[in-house]
Amino acid sequence: MTDEVKQAAIEAAQRVVDEVSSYQYNAEDATIADQLDEGLAKAQVSLSGDERTRILAEIDGMKDEQSAAPQVRSAAPVE
Repeated sequence: MTDEVKQAAIEAAQRVVDEVSSYQYNAEDATIADQLDEGLAKAQVSLSGDERTRILAEIDGMKDEQSAAPQVRSAAPVE
């Protein structure tokens, strides 16, 4: 996978994370996870299990309304 493909996947995943973070952070954990998974599927990108867990934990941490949206560190296109 080229660096350009990796960067495009990260950017697509980040858009999903930003959207879920801004609209769903007060929702139940299961709803947030479902919305994240649905958005990633529509964007045709995937996160590793560890990356998904970290992002969901950071979105949950946003409930204090002082945290910023998590930053995606790695993602891959769905093949």
